[in-house]
This record gives sequence, structure tokens and C-alpha cells, in this order.
Amino acid sequence: MANATALKQPLSAEQARQTLINAGCVLEAAGQGDLTRGHVSVRVPGDPTHFYMKPHSHGFDEITHENIVICNLDGEKVGGGGRKHSEVYIHSEIYKVRPDVMSVIHTHPTHAVAFSATGRALRPISQPSVAFFDGLPVFTETIELIRTQAMGAGVAKALGPHKAVLMRNHGVAVVGGSVEESTILAIMLENACEIQLLADATGTVGEVFDDACIQRLYDTITKQEQYTINFDYLCRRHAGARR
Repeated sequence: MANATALKQPLSAEQARQTLINAGCVLEAAGQGDLTRGHVSVRVPGDPTHFYMKPHSHGFDEITHENIVICNLDGEKVGGGGRKHSEVYIHSEIYKVRPDVMSVIHTHPTHAVAFSATGRALRPISQPSVAFFDGLPVFTETIELIRTQAMGAGVAKALGPHKAVLMRNHGVAVVGGSVEESTILAIMLENACEIQLLADATGTVGEVFDDACIQRLYDTITKQEQYTINFDYLCRRHAGARR
């Protein structure tokens, strides 16, 4: 398990690729694959103008060092053995405008898609939802695949400074300062949407806790250490992932 000191050490290129592979295994085990349609990326260490990305036509659990794709901020493939995803522009356009973002995930999780169709705001009625207490915007321009730079820029604009954006009737885009962060946030967002759908179905959702209480929990569960601890745990659970 990584400790606080290790977290501050820059990743090597090989470590970044391995963490991407691990994220794929974790996301697949969490049910976020949607066949081969989900994708995850991480910036190349020391080179913020390029990123490693899951290849087209492969499941999350099929990412390898050999088929990882290398892309630039124009969404062009510049290296790697696999095909690039047509929705690469979700990643490239977010990286362009968010220098703080080191990893991007796009998936189509069932409950998040269903929740996005309701038009409701995510409320802090569960611990997973509190991670998005600072805002969860919605991209509403289209249900279509994001296959152009302009469309990717629209997703990035909707995301703004936040951790995630719901893409109405389509899916989610989730970002993080590390692969560990984006992966755990993607899982937490799906959990939060599922819980709210279940609670709303009862028709009797009560009052939420006050902002000060919610802020304290937010500050606790959004620490990098928390993302790493839980990512490592999920890696240990999945035989295909190693640290």
C-alpha cells in the first residue's frame, strides 16, 4: 500500500501504464465496462501534452502495456499498439483546460445514466454523494458519441472545475489528480446515483445534514490517501491487478 511519502513521488512511465491497467481491472469488476465502450486515461509522466489511454475494441480488463494508446491534446494517436477511441476528445479537451487533471474516465454506468435522465440534482443524502458536494454539473447538448473536438470542448466546459459531469442520457466523465482518484470517484458517483434513485422511489426522503457536517465529511473522504487506500484494496480483490 502506498504511504503519504510515496504518493508525492512522481510516477515512471511504466508505473503510469501499470496503474492504468489496474484501473481497467477495477472498473470492469465494478460493472462500469459497458462491453468495450468505457475508457480511461492518464497523462504521460513529465509530459502534460500527451496521455496514455485504453485502446478501442478492448474491455477494461484487456488493457496491456502493448495495446495502450498514446495521444496528444489534439486527440491524435502518436504511439502505442492499439486503436484510439472515437471519443478520445472527452479526454484531450479536458486535459487542455484542466492542468490539474491527471486522469479522465468516461463510462456509462446504469444508475448514473438513469439518474441523469431525471433532471434532478444530486443531494448529499449518502456518503458517496458527499464527494460531489462541491457540484455535479450536467452536459445536455447531445446523447450522441463525443466524436469531435467541439463536442469534447462542450463536455469540458460543462465539467468546469468539478470532479465529474453527468452526460444526460449518455454517461459520465470523471476526473482526478491521479488514476486512483478518478477511479474511486467513478465508483462513488455510480453508488451515489443508485442510492438517490432508491431513496427518491420511496417518496419520503427527509432533510439532509447541515452544510458544516457535510463539509467535514467531504474534507475527510476526498483526501488523496483515501483514494489510494481504496484503489489498492480493489486491486487486491482483483487477480488481474497488481501494484
